[in-house]
Amino acid sequence: MKKIFALATVGLLMTAGAALAAPRGMEFLTPNATFDSGSPSTTNNDDSCDISNQPAATLLLPVFEVDFNAPSATAVNTIFTITNTSAAPQIAHITLWTDWSFPVLDFNVFLTGYDVQGISLYDIISRGVLPGGGNQVGRGSRSLSNTTGNPNFAPGAASACANLPTQIPTSLLNDIRTALTTGRTSGCAGFVGSANSVATGYVTIDTGNTCSQSLPTDPNYYVNEILFDNTLIGDYQRINPTSTTGNYAGGESLVPIRAIPEGGRAEIVQPTNLPYTFYDRYTPTGLRSANRRQPLPARFAARYIEGGTGAFNTDFLVWREGVTRGSAGCAVSANGALGITEIVRFDERENPSTTAGPPAISPAPPQVASLPEAVVVPTTDSVFPPGLTSGDVGGWMYLNLHNGGSTAYSSPGRPSQNWVVVSLTAEGRFGVDFDAAHLGNGCSPPVAAAVTIGPSPNQTPVGF
Repeated sequence: MKKIFALATVGLLMTAGAALAAPRGMEFLTPNATFDSGSPSTTNNDDSCDISNQPAATLLLPVFEVDFNAPSATAVNTIFTITNTSAAPQIAHITLWTDWSFPVLDFNVFLTGYDVQGISLYDIISRGVLPGGGNQVGRGSRSLSNTTGNPNFAPGAASACANLPTQIPTSLLNDIRTALTTGRTSGCAGFVGSANSVATGYVTIDTGNTCSQSLPTDPNYYVNEILFDNTLIGDYQRINPTSTTGNYAGGESLVPIRAIPEGGRAEIVQPTNLPYTFYDRYTPTGLRSANRRQPLPARFAARYIEGGTGAFNTDFLVWREGVTRGSAGCAVSANGALGITEIVRFDERENPSTTAGPPAISPAPPQVASLPEAVVVPTTDSVFPPGLTSGDVGGWMYLNLHNGGSTAYSSPGRPSQNWVVVSLTAEGRFGVDFDAAHLGNGCSPPVAAAVTIGPSPNQTPVGF
């Protein structure tokens, strides 16, 4: 079935700057928002901070890379697929961000019941192509009505999701490309991303009640449009078809972030038992948990292999929560150098190495180098502790990626959110991606450097 991509432009990226402009405490909240005074429902939705591979209300693609200047047959590319596991139609609101958390493009995908949609970021960034369609497309025999099948859709969703554009305007496309490679856009005086050899960033996918141009940086998005239907699953594939640099592919599930409690209309703000949420830094003052999305953890255990008989290489695909939402419009540079609490490398003989040098872990080493919000980084990079002289070609790393947080734009006293994917490649023709193990969940309290390494105990979750 041919599907719909709806471009919700960011006004040549200047609209994005305007959406970011209101500082916290001065946001305008719609008078239509109402409040549910009842207690959160916890029975039917696994009221938990544990991230598991279940249908969710938000999906995260931690990092993407696209070489939009290369021919399609040899270009590094990232594709992802989203699936609606319910009979009711769903609107997936998709946002492309730079690696410093600046939104460069958002668009909508209308999914009929039990629908699936594949998306090539090369098609979007290189060709500017958004496949056409709309809620006027046909649906399967088990799918509910495109216009009345989801009672949580906004009244104007039927017209908003019809006859959507199929081509990104040239001026906007140029800004998208430069933002993702040089960090510059026509609407911002400063940088909004790193200088990258290929387009680099991350993607969020939210269930929504209409096809709109709203950005997740707008506090009103969380009381007007975002929905809470845990219905979406997804996966991604990173493709490197050039024999001189890779000739391999890897893939994993998109990170599922469930809404707790699930269901209901956008304008009904229900309480949640989550201590804070995935979109914490963007939600309105006084309604920090309005999006009800599970938070992500801060600590991980990640395998690595470097060299050896199989000529293995390991990259970590890392997503990190920034410390600013860009309240001055384009002020996101702080997200380009996020601090790290601690990294320890263990070889296969259990020997530890830190940035302070092997083998001691205590006293606490100095804070290691920083990483931006979304990055693909090889385990041989200087951000990681050096390898040991044991001759082992493999081992694992303890990653405590808490960045210290932001008192202005995140709930105090909690760890920052992160995600890590391990990408193993060998011989220029084999590749596999898998999620690193997280040593706790988003409700686990922060852990300082040079303490006992291990899974987080079952403690009372950190709160606001």
